[in-house]
Amino acid sequence: MQILSDFQLHRPATVDEAIELRAELGDGAALYAGGTELLLAMKMGVLDYEHLIDVKRIGGLRGIELRDGALRIGAATTHREIETSPLVAEHLPALASLERHVANVRVRAAGTLAGNLAFGEPHADPAALLVALDATVELAGSTGRRSLPVEQFAVGAYETELGEDELIEAVVVPLPGRETRAAYLKFQVLERPTVGVAAVAHNGDAPTVVVGAVDERPIRVEANGDVGDYVDAARAAVDPVDDLSGSAEYKRHLTGVLVKRALEAIA
Repeated sequence: MQILSDFQLHRPATVDEAIELRAELGDGAALYAGGTELLLAMKMGVLDYEHLIDVKRIGGLRGIELRDGALRIGAATTHREIETSPLVAEHLPALASLERHVANVRVRAAGTLAGNLAFGEPHADPAALLVALDATVELAGSTGRRSLPVEQFAVGAYETELGEDELIEAVVVPLPGRETRAAYLKFQVLERPTVGVAAVAHNGDAPTVVVGAVDERPIRVEANGDVGDYVDAARAAVDPVDDLSGSAEYKRHLTGVLVKRALEAIA
């Protein structure tokens, strides 16, 4: 039976208090919101922290709003809240659809979009679509606040640009134009997606295609030709490995199939 080791739970009331705690406690502390990834890793003995800083009750980290031509999603907002948000359904239906198929409803009710990004799990859904939509993360730390594209924030497997005393305040997605079309498709047989593909086209421009879940971080496909060119470029761009989800060659084939289908979906 897997059990958690002892830890002390801290519940700051503000973002600044959370930042101070993180700076004070150092490597022995981790931020905690939904905890769907973190607590599982701690139960498995992969991670061990003496302190958890609970940020889900900080009011400034919750909610979804329109601000400065973008949809701002607070860091403590759950997948389920995004999935059922009228604002997301109206302005970013592809994101609402993606969230509707993240894990299961129990996970979506607790887990957060920002937590998913901060954990850096490579076999996850949201990052690929957020990269294709040019989303950013708003970060706050002891030296101030900064904004970083999701594409730059995700460095590798379980590795991000989040500073030691920083936290994510919000995920910000620019509002797409009326002619923008977006889709996210995935293939999944186990608990996590084997391959996920996001495709976004703005006002007749060449589509943006991003492949997720198959590599350590989302991969932007560089191509400007027809569908076949994107398929070939995507298969060449990914670097999958053999595992329980399938062989590397099988995943490369799936990548091409999903790229073709995603582009057809936004055509």
